[in-house]
Amino acid sequence: MRGVYLMKVAVMLFGILIAAGLPAQAFETKPFDATSFKAAQSAGQPILVHVFASWCPTCAAQQQVFDSLRSKPEYDKITVFKVDFDGQKDAVKSFGAQMQSTLIGYKGAAETGRSAGDTNPKSIEALLQSTLK
Repeated sequence: MRGVYLMKVAVMLFGILIAAGLPAQAFETKPFDATSFKAAQSAGQPILVHVFASWCPTCAAQQQVFDSLRSKPEYDKITVFKVDFDGQKDAVKSFGAQMQSTLIGYKGAAETGRSAGDTNPKSIEALLQSTLK
């Protein structure tokens, strides 16, 4: 019994040690708030705005693409602001988004591109790239 317990502890510690050595994931994702967004724009940061809805299958597919790109270090400076389509109507309107699953890229205050309903990994990655130029 004690041997099984010690083995579980060892496996858990091994996992923690491995995780500690992993590189940081690319792009920080945070809920949208106007103050943080304006601060990121003023600092000239690369930004992606993701207008999403929790019930939206296209938004979920977009999130899977983001998750697959997290390991790429070239995206570590990008901040992704998630705008809740249902709960942040003023923000949705201010971005001119007509639907959930809208993606809008910025480099500072300049919009670099936008798409709606796109789940193609290559075009989503191209939009991320546009924020870095």
